[in-house]
Amino acid sequence: MYFLTGWPRRLLCPLRSEEQPFHLQPSQHRLYFAVLAHTQLSVWFSRPSVLVVSYIESAKAAAQFGFYQQAEWKPDDSMIAVAAANGYVLLFDVIGGGDDKYLYEPVYPKGSPRVKVTPSYKEEQCAPALSLEMKKPVDLEAPITSLQSLQEDLLVCTADGYLHMLHWDGVRNGRRAVNLCTIPFSLDLQSSRGGPCLDLNGVYVRDMEYCATLDGFAVVFDDGRLGFITPTANRFSTEQLQGVWAADVMDGTCVAVNNKYRLMAFGCASGSVLVYMIDSTTGSMQLSHKLELTPKHYPDIWNKTGPVKMIRWSPDCSVVMVTWECGGLSLWSVFGAHLICTLGEDFAYRSDGTKKDPLKISSMSWGAEGYHLWVIGSTEAREDGSPQLRQASILQFQFIKSALTVNPCTSNQEQVLLHGEDRLFLTCGDAAQAHSPAEPLRDSSPLHRPHATPPLSQGLSTLLGHKHWHVVQIHSTYLESNWPIRFAAIDSAGQCLAVAGRRGFAHYSLFTRKWKLFGNITQEQSMTVTGGLAWWNDFVIVACYNFIDQQEELRLYHRSCNLDNAFASITKLHAETLLLNVFKNMVILFRTDCSICLYSIEKKQDSPNPSASVELLQEVSMSRYIPHPGLVVSVTLTSVRTETGISLKAPQQACTAESILLNLAGQLIMLQRDRSGPQVREKDTTSNQKKLLPFCPPVVLAQCVENVWTTCRTNRKKRHLVEALWLSCGEAGMKVWLPLFPRDHRKPHSFLSRRIMLPFLLNIYPLAVLFEDALVLGATNETLLYDNLGANSSAEEPLESLFPFCTVERTSQIYLHHLLRQLLVRNLGEQALMLAQSCSSLPYFSHVLELMVHVVLEEEATSREPIPDPLLPTVAKFITEFPLFLRTIVHCARKTEFALWNYLFAAVGNPKDLFEECLMAQDLDTAASYLIILQNMEVPAVSRQHATLLFNTALEQGKWDLCRHMIRFLKAIGSGESETPPSTPTTQEPSSTGGFEFFRNRSISLSQSADSVSTGKFNLQKTFSMPSGPSAKGKDSESAENMYIDMMLWRHARRLLEQVRLKDLGCFAAQLGFELIGWLCRERMRVARVEDFVTALKRLHEDFLWPFPVIPAGSISSPFKNGRCRTVLSTRLLKSQSADSLLNSEMDTAPPQVTRNNHSWLDGLGVAPKEMDSASSHGAPQTQEAFLSPLINKTEECSIGSATDLTETSSMVDGDWTMVDENFSTLSLSQSELEHISMELANKGPHKSQVQLRYLLHVFMEAGCLDWCVVIGLILRDVNVIKQVVGFLDSPEVPAETVQSIRTGLLAVDQWASSDCLGYKPFLNLIRPQLQKLCDASVEQVQPEAFQPSSMSKLAEPALPRAEPCPAPLGLPLPPDASTGSGARNMEDACEDEPEEEAVEEGTYDCTLS
Repeated sequence: MYFLTGWPRRLLCPLRSEEQPFHLQPSQHRLYFAVLAHTQLSVWFSRPSVLVVSYIESAKAAAQFGFYQQAEWKPDDSMIAVAAANGYVLLFDVIGGGDDKYLYEPVYPKGSPRVKVTPSYKEEQCAPALSLEMKKPVDLEAPITSLQSLQEDLLVCTADGYLHMLHWDGVRNGRRAVNLCTIPFSLDLQSSRGGPCLDLNGVYVRDMEYCATLDGFAVVFDDGRLGFITPTANRFSTEQLQGVWAADVMDGTCVAVNNKYRLMAFGCASGSVLVYMIDSTTGSMQLSHKLELTPKHYPDIWNKTGPVKMIRWSPDCSVVMVTWECGGLSLWSVFGAHLICTLGEDFAYRSDGTKKDPLKISSMSWGAEGYHLWVIGSTEAREDGSPQLRQASILQFQFIKSALTVNPCTSNQEQVLLHGEDRLFLTCGDAAQAHSPAEPLRDSSPLHRPHATPPLSQGLSTLLGHKHWHVVQIHSTYLESNWPIRFAAIDSAGQCLAVAGRRGFAHYSLFTRKWKLFGNITQEQSMTVTGGLAWWNDFVIVACYNFIDQQEELRLYHRSCNLDNAFASITKLHAETLLLNVFKNMVILFRTDCSICLYSIEKKQDSPNPSASVELLQEVSMSRYIPHPGLVVSVTLTSVRTETGISLKAPQQACTAESILLNLAGQLIMLQRDRSGPQVREKDTTSNQKKLLPFCPPVVLAQCVENVWTTCRTNRKKRHLVEALWLSCGEAGMKVWLPLFPRDHRKPHSFLSRRIMLPFLLNIYPLAVLFEDALVLGATNETLLYDNLGANSSAEEPLESLFPFCTVERTSQIYLHHLLRQLLVRNLGEQALMLAQSCSSLPYFSHVLELMVHVVLEEEATSREPIPDPLLPTVAKFITEFPLFLRTIVHCARKTEFALWNYLFAAVGNPKDLFEECLMAQDLDTAASYLIILQNMEVPAVSRQHATLLFNTALEQGKWDLCRHMIRFLKAIGSGESETPPSTPTTQEPSSTGGFEFFRNRSISLSQSADSVSTGKFNLQKTFSMPSGPSAKGKDSESAENMYIDMMLWRHARRLLEQVRLKDLGCFAAQLGFELIGWLCRERMRVARVEDFVTALKRLHEDFLWPFPVIPAGSISSPFKNGRCRTVLSTRLLKSQSADSLLNSEMDTAPPQVTRNNHSWLDGLGVAPKEMDSASSHGAPQTQEAFLSPLINKTEECSIGSATDLTETSSMVDGDWTMVDENFSTLSLSQSELEHISMELANKGPHKSQVQLRYLLHVFMEAGCLDWCVVIGLILRDVNVIKQVVGFLDSPEVPAETVQSIRTGLLAVDQWASSDCLGYKPFLNLIRPQLQKLCDASVEQVQPEAFQPSSMSKLAEPALPRAEPCPAPLGLPLPPDASTGSGARNMEDACEDEPEEEAVEEGTYDCTLS
């Protein structure tokens, strides 16, 4: 509503004086402020805030009259009355200096067009020159306690118990006096004739204020009692005065009245403020609400403030400022919503934690339109008592306020609009993002909050995306002559703004970022806006008074035309307009004669300039119901109605204006159209003669209403929210008048009311409602400390260190859970379910359910009294209707303290059952959260049992992140570290189904020394460093817990191997750091054998997306029929796949295109295969580049393209074909040869799969699982692998079963290939000699334990130590044929993404897992 901004200003008085000011009194329009010191009367101007005139009393007169105490202005600002201590009223004439005399004037540069203006134009931007003249003083012969200005009279209260009525001229008509004792006082006006009367002997009025709308005086007596005096007739005399008093209050200190809401705020010695209203039927004083600091929010100061010193309502009557004897300021809305307090947080404490002294205030007053609060601080007397000459200072606190306070028609919009003295703050986004008015504003809207998922439309993001305001500076030219800004409005799309000051108005477009002002200054100055501003499509609607014609008018200006009356549509009105609002194509006006007028607006199609026609539809007189026109706060047309006919099948005609809503001094009154008479069918009347229905008598909907929100949009999916009425009710929070619909088009129950009023509390002050998004938008004050500024100066402490810097931040709050809860409390579960289902697509819907459970749980579980009808079971049952049920409950439990868990799960069900439900629903992350609940509520055995279940399921589903947490959890249970439960993973780590992340933070190296070539033994050391791995072979392995975990891991590995899921086995080992080679060694003769080679081969093809080989049509006559040349070429081509961007990204089953490959592999194709073979067979040392590349010989390198090469030389790939042609010409390949090469490539699987298969081949070779090596060799169609394995089979250490199994398997594959897959036949023909050798060989029997697994040392290549900064693993132990390059290259690709690899020593196999 009102928000502090920036630092307060300090206004210094130019005159030095020993006296300090202590009293501040504004004139009626707050343009002038009278400031009193003991013998001085000064007048300040508001803008610019300067001292205009100062009157200093002579010493002789001061001795006669006494010190000044209070001041009061005459309503027309022509006189000031000052009360002096010795019982005198001093009257001063305020004399203006004439039209041409100004104390301060703006100076314009030469040639500025601003100087040549109309004479009356200069008044507001210059400070006038005034003088003060004292008239004859009036002696009342008793100390004066209070002054109150009436229209022509001045009411003075004296300490002898009299009320004196003086004329402002003071002399002519003498004065009248009334003794308080003669006024009858009672508890209400009805019983005043004979009820208990108040004895007022010796009592006088301490403070008093006149309330025009109640036509009476609120008074505080010196004994602390509160009363209200009202004249029964128009004459002020003893016979016509009577009073009511408030029972049970004895500590009143001061009073302030609110004319718009008919409220009287009485300050008390206890520090609280009692707000009373007058009961309209009995005339008694009734307590409306209390304003007090609560111990909940201000535990240390709520009862230490001292008595209330002063209360001041803002000029628009929407907020009240309170200060206490002990200092401090606090701001409340009219019905008690607390907005600001300077007694806590950064206002009360410095950044180092020390407490500041609160600002003690001797007087304060609101400035024009409430943009400033003028404050005089009380100064302590000097210890030595010596007077000191110094400049007096006045503090000016700056505020920005909501447009709703003065222009309530902005409540139809979903933007928040605040206006300060010279700028506007709004919440809408960029024009580019805004929705066009034609499309519906939002169905599902995006909310970028930290906990929200991002997938929504953009309507909401423009309203809620960030905390920053869109700040628009009001045009200085308009502001200079028309300050202060009185009204502001924004259109529904949030793209056009309009402001109106003292005269005229101006509007602004966010799209063009330009203001439009009246071109003719006379037109601007000849009108003043009286009833507010509103936007209708592209027109701004203004209710104004025309000074030239002395006529009230309703004007429409189009935003694209020049701002000129020539382009305006003007309608003359009969009475002054107080309020204006727009509903679809209708305008509703409320006028000073208490009548309501409805007009229709229609855009004219035929006129050359955009214009609109306005036609009067209906007039409704409300004078019977409204005692004073100034009491109407807002008037709204709405489609809301209570009558029957509301059903889901036929949505009500939201296009028709069904009702009028009036906020009458906080009482919401509804007038519905009267449909009881004979209804005229629409088709019987033409549109022109359609007569609008009359309205029924008014009905009161709610009390204490500050703001009303409604919308004319329709949304069939969210009818509950769109057709509801939203009310802001001060400290009572919000209320929503919700429609109730029968479900499934059933007939509504006769006992079910059509609507229900649901109250709920908010943490923010609501400024706008987003209907479909179930959100309330608001703003809040934030503070920033800068108390180190100016700390070194010896002068008085600067304001910057006394006060924090205040900013205003946007804020929002969800309200849906409040509505659902209120419906459930009232046994309207069906309605709650319909409402919730309509909002289930909102991104924060799960948060809504959580909040509802949490709030109910906190209230019921911490209640000291037993709850007869607990709500939690109902809420739990309600939430089970949604798929988010399990997650909602566990998230709520995790955010609630442990002590409340038993109460929660007694209502929602046993956590063991909920855990099992999660497992059945495959929601493992939620199950992991339930595990933490079980760990705290059950014995460890139960936790372990459920953890094992979850661990096994997570292993099955490949949720490796969760598996790692479960391993840690199981270990914690075993070692008693139950205080470190597993953290629930919120996002699943991407599992590497596309490629094993084997080499992350790990280095694998194979190197044998050259000496081992001659010996037939294996020299291989394995070093595993696994700090957190499950199978670490350290002291922990003895613990039963580690054994338990290992058993589960082994069982899972066994299951994967039995089901021939090699790919899953690789992922499992890589992700969990499982020691695959060691386990395979142990299982070599058990589960790690291949039972059926053909099935295993098929399964690998399927798992690794590897195509079955096909035979090209011309293979019979192919020059590649001899295997040697063919193998080499296909291998060389295979190397190039590393450069193919397709294969380096994701796995792709599409065969790579030859032409896509980088030129680098083609450079090496000219080298004869013979050279290649000889170079590699001699075991030439290999030089390490950025990636490992096999060398052709010692001098000539073969550059192999990597993924980085590809990106850096993309121009070569895309455009430079000369090199390709050149290389093809040197190869001189025929068409059939090229076809054969492309066929070879088509028979290869994705590059990642190749890397993975090569790695698995390496693992199985290490572990001595030779039958698996054969299967992988077959799928890779790598002759060297088969040769190598058959070579191993000669070793006496290989058991006979293995040899027999391989021989049987290969024969089975040969048989299957002959019948089902001829593509394998050419390869099987190539390895025919090895197969023959197997069949012929006699196998020796050897003990399996004697077999030392390793690659054969005679096949090993010596490797040089690497000196490069980024080492990469060396090649695989494959046969030294041409395909070694292929294997090494693929290994490199597996390592490409691994940043950290450790240098290895020669002759070691080092594997580090983290």
